[in-house]
Amino acid sequence: MEYVTQIIDPPPSRNRLLLDGLLALRKPTFDGAPALPKERLVRAAVELSAPTISAYGRACGFRREQGVPLSYPHVLAFPLHLMLLTRPSFPYPASGMVHLANRIRQHRRLEEDQALRLEVYAERWVAHPKGQALSIATRAYSAGELTWESDSLYLRRDVVDPVGEPWGDNLSLPDQGLVRTQRWALPADLGRRFAKVSGDYNPIHTSLIGARLFGFRRAIAHGMWTLGRALAAQQPPGGLDVAEAHCDFKLPIFLPGQVALWNAPAAGPRRAFEVRNLAGDKPHMRGLFIWHSRFDESRP
Repeated sequence: MEYVTQIIDPPPSRNRLLLDGLLALRKPTFDGAPALPKERLVRAAVELSAPTISAYGRACGFRREQGVPLSYPHVLAFPLHLMLLTRPSFPYPASGMVHLANRIRQHRRLEEDQALRLEVYAERWVAHPKGQALSIATRAYSAGELTWESDSLYLRRDVVDPVGEPWGDNLSLPDQGLVRTQRWALPADLGRRFAKVSGDYNPIHTSLIGARLFGFRRAIAHGMWTLGRALAAQQPPGGLDVAEAHCDFKLPIFLPGQVALWNAPAAGPRRAFEVRNLAGDKPHMRGLFIWHSRFDESRP
């Protein structure tokens, strides 16, 4: 597919994104299969600034000695995701799109004050049993080389006859052997606090009234906060050179609330994990974290 590159400079303000989201609540109906947006949205030089990394780290529980969090570039790219979903060329309203899964791959070490070129585009449609899913690609380049990338899967429920390859990428983990390793208490204002560092002010995360308008009894935690918190609990000190994180989002986490991190026995620099309710019988997120660091003696 040929994309039309659009340089986004300066990035959109919070108010602009919220207004675009409201304007995109209603979209005209279309005939036939939906068309992928053709825009490739680009920010040419986004700084990995120490203050914003630190704020993100505090929100998710990362420590400074862990280096740049693996999940951090996603928050830099999220405004471009939202811009793409609220464009007239996108066939569905952005509100109600459900974040199903994320796949992150880091190819080279990220450093504070480094500049990244971010590119975001709609990659492919996916036919999901619950509706129409869309994969949005994020690519981050440094000095012309691919440094970090992610693929985010979003779902529009109740779409009849979805197009694309059938969804078959559920993350499979062992049914036995996971043990509870941490317990987290999540405050009622967690959604508002994470919105300040992530730019995701979706009302289902920040407002009781907003959450109820979309069918939730209370505000729910951001899925990317849950992933960040899980990675913070497992990312080794010293920073990461090459790493991957795969996660599937399951049941929402209502705020305030309590959840627990469950891990499979460690297998070198590889961690299978789930975030579950306190009883341990309902999964909120399932994930796999693999890394190589400068201090990982198992790296060839």
